[in-house]
Amino acid sequence: MPASRRTGVDLRSGAGLDAVLRTAQAVVHCADDPSGGDEVTVYGTRRLADAAAANGLHLVHVSIVGIDDNPMRLYRRKLRAEQAIAAAGGPATVLRATQFHSLAAFFARALTFGPMTFSFGDMPFQPVDTEHVATRLADLALGASPAAYARATDLAGPDVLTIGELATLVRAHRGASAPRLVHLPAVGPVLKAVARGDNLPSATTAETGGRTFAAWLAEQPRQLRGR
Repeated sequence: MPASRRTGVDLRSGAGLDAVLRTAQAVVHCADDPSGGDEVTVYGTRRLADAAAANGLHLVHVSIVGIDDNPMRLYRRKLRAEQAIAAAGGPATVLRATQFHSLAAFFARALTFGPMTFSFGDMPFQPVDTEHVATRLADLALGASPAAYARATDLAGPDVLTIGELATLVRAHRGASAPRLVHLPAVGPVLKAVARGDNLPSATTAETGGRTFAAWLAEQPRQLRGR
């Protein structure tokens, strides 16, 4: 059963949460609101984790690869959300995934101005298909529940692509030529983390799969929008 503000469930206030959990067998938590500060990402997650633990439900939560050392504000919140789930004390599984294909395409477009794409270092990404992540989340929810907090194997797509390679594919998708790549120095801890590839999973401990970025892109409209 889907639960969101549209169905009367609000993680900010907890409204409707207890009622919807009474009929649940497990919970897959994908809600987030990066523009709302800690309200949903941290406090809403803790509210949900406490309620799931009180009802003895397995909570499956999707998080982001590489949040441990990256000082980006969203990543700090996602790490605190994981800590909130662990503190709730109930059975829970956290699945960290790399950036989705749509977000990687957004970054490529955002850093492209006319014929030029700007890059801080190589800015490598290993984007993953949302359908592949959704299937893994469902498998975790339908599988055996852990006794307490646990981390699933990190999930990533099959290809590592630099921002230049992503921009080339995105521009070709709409019939444009490859961009001229302009490298800029990475200034500040966030850009330095992105430049050195902190968002990539460990090559030895991550699970890879799903459609490649190119295969996903081939199925998208000519003009990409959103994230």
